[in-house]
Amino acid sequence: MADWLGPNEWQAVFLSLKVAIWATIWTLPLGIFTAFALARWDFPGKQLLNGLVHLPLILPPVVTGYLLLMTFGTRGAVGAMLEEIGIVFAFRWTGAALAAGIMAFPLMVRAIRLSIEAVDPKLEQAAATLGASKIWVFLTVTLPLILPGVLAGTILAFAKAMGEFGATITFVSNIPGQTQTLPSAIYAFLQVPGGESSALKLVIVSVVIAMTALLASEVIAQRMAKRVSGA
Repeated sequence: MADWLGPNEWQAVFLSLKVAIWATIWTLPLGIFTAFALARWDFPGKQLLNGLVHLPLILPPVVTGYLLLMTFGTRGAVGAMLEEIGIVFAFRWTGAALAAGIMAFPLMVRAIRLSIEAVDPKLEQAAATLGASKIWVFLTVTLPLILPGVLAGTILAFAKAMGEFGATITFVSNIPGQTQTLPSAIYAFLQVPGGESSALKLVIVSVVIAMTALLASEVIAQRMAKRVSGA
């Protein structure tokens, strides 16, 4: 297997895994909080927040990448301030993780929100009447019950981050060894004569990683669901 892929191809594989893992890590806490807020709270602007969360699913990925560039680029409103303290996203792998996380965020939130809405609020209310704080109720009652949904959302976000292309290449370009992820590498190989074989290898790797992640999530989710139900 090590000889099957060349150095540049392995770089793209490892960078994609790195980007997808970090994209999933930074979105998970925010995804759980946002899903809970949308499922349980009533507040002004709730529908606006819901629309903003799902906007990346509707917008062309290139548009999302352009907005990220305008916001987090070195000349952007946020990017310029971050650059002063040594944080740069544009044309860095960290920017690829940011773009991938934003594109994957709606899938994560939706999966977790559906799980939260399936939990009977009376269970949470019963714990609250026993004197438990809201945070303790969430940690001891809600979170264990929604673990299958959290896992499903996490895997969906990881798979989406692995395959993200449009927003990533617009925001961080396609720099080998720095920002060239699997989709970007496949695109680059298809632009040069004789690159089809390398592109095909990376396509196979992408399919294997995605299917492995989905199958693993299905197995783990079923086991968690049985454990939660007491089966």
